[in-house]
Amino acid sequence: MRIAQLANFVGPVSGGLRRAVDKLGRGYAAAGHERLLVVPGPEDSVTQTEDGCVVTVKSPGVGAGYRMVANTAKVCEALRRFAPTSIEVSDKWTMTAVAMWARRHSIPTVLVSHERLDDMASMFLDMDLTTPVRALNSYLASAYDRVVVTTRYSAGEWLGTRARLVVQSLGVDLDEFVPSSQATPDSGRASRPLSLIYAGRLSREKSPDLAVATAVELDRRGVDVQLHVYGTGPMADELRALGEGAPVFFHGYLDSRQGLAQAYRVADIALSVCPAETFGLAILEALACGTPVVTSDRGGGRESVDATCAQWASPDPAFLAEAVLLMAERVRADPDGMRRAARARAELYPWSNAIDALLGLHHELAQG
Repeated sequence: MRIAQLANFVGPVSGGLRRAVDKLGRGYAAAGHERLLVVPGPEDSVTQTEDGCVVTVKSPGVGAGYRMVANTAKVCEALRRFAPTSIEVSDKWTMTAVAMWARRHSIPTVLVSHERLDDMASMFLDMDLTTPVRALNSYLASAYDRVVVTTRYSAGEWLGTRARLVVQSLGVDLDEFVPSSQATPDSGRASRPLSLIYAGRLSREKSPDLAVATAVELDRRGVDVQLHVYGTGPMADELRALGEGAPVFFHGYLDSRQGLAQAYRVADIALSVCPAETFGLAILEALACGTPVVTSDRGGGRESVDATCAQWASPDPAFLAEAVLLMAERVRADPDGMRRAARARAELYPWSNAIDALLGLHHELAQG
């Protein structure tokens, strides 16, 4: 097969979306298929790699290191030259014109839905946008042959449309994110601060303010705690102000995956508390490193965990603080058991499952 992947709003500090596109694409190439990746960039370029051809379309910046393809005609021209048997799009906002071009040329299309627009837009604007988002999704459902969602929660925004949904979870790199090879010592645990970690983009749709506010609440209660924040984004100054006076430490964006894995390994608990998270790759990366998680009781992240490795609560700092304290007691009681349980949960999500499922979908569409 000849599979074209299109992604927008990716950049040097992109997180889960970029990793998903890269892992899927490398899987397609490793399985012997031809792969084209089209992304925005500072200049037009074409690069041949061992994982396929990468076409960069000169695109304007849209803030915080991200770019958006404005000239979809260049995308269509790259597709025309590549002659794909199917197209996989990882952007719901700006690539619909390409999907319509593909339909006119009888090329099947797959939309991978990486965000839940109704809840995410409501978080930004503090108003119910269910009706307009459903109208947009109805249009997208008519433009794409299949829509892939990663959780049941993510599927919820497509209710009432005619989207041909495929529910398929993504994966986690189980070779890169691994627990420490040493047993976890329990001596002295009570004499040091409880170490929490948040890793993710510092922007409204990820709710990093909930993680910081939870640490502030724990500190207010007299809990000896530290929160280490890894990431960058437009909320950075706001979060520093929110955490002022509390033991919240901002480390910026970690470009090294090994460095991020180590940060997870030395933490007691990972916070990933966004109630509108559609999948929760950060949750799985923490679990793969043997670090249990506290998450929101709603959203796709909740579907990634169970009671063996996580606590969950309403997305409110007071309730999340209680969940952290419950998890801290479990970690103190059986640190190695919690580490094994976290790793076992992550092992249910190898990337090979997602790659095989998406390849099967591309094959089905290519065969007509």
